[in-house]
Amino acid sequence: MRLMIIVSVMYPKTSESTFDMKYYVETHTPLVQARLSPIGMESLHAMRGTGSLDGGPPPFEVIAQLQFGSVQQLQEALTAHGAEIIGDIAKFTNVQPVMQINEPL
Repeated sequence: MRLMIIVSVMYPKTSESTFDMKYYVETHTPLVQARLSPIGMESLHAMRGTGSLDGGPPPFEVIAQLQFGSVQQLQEALTAHGAEIIGDIAKFTNVQPVMQINEPL
C-alpha cells in the first residue's frame, strides 16, 4: 500500500466571518494548484458547507482536501510557496483556516 497524506484546510463559518467564494474558486484554488502540483500535490478537492445534520448552518464555509504522496512533499511545497498561498487567504476571507494532516485508514 502506498503511503500518502491528505491535508484538510477548513474555513470556519461564524456570524462575523466573510468569504468571497468567487475569488476562492477562480483565483485562490488555481493558484494553489499551479504552485503545489509540480511539487507533489496529487489532487485538490474543495467542498462548500451547506448545513449541519441538525438543520443548522454549517460549521465550515469550505473544506479543501489536498493530497500529497508524503509529509516531505508537503513540507517542500510549503517551503517553496506557503508564504504566497497563506498570504492570499486574506483576499477572500477574514478567518484563519484550521489545517490538519491526515493519513487514510
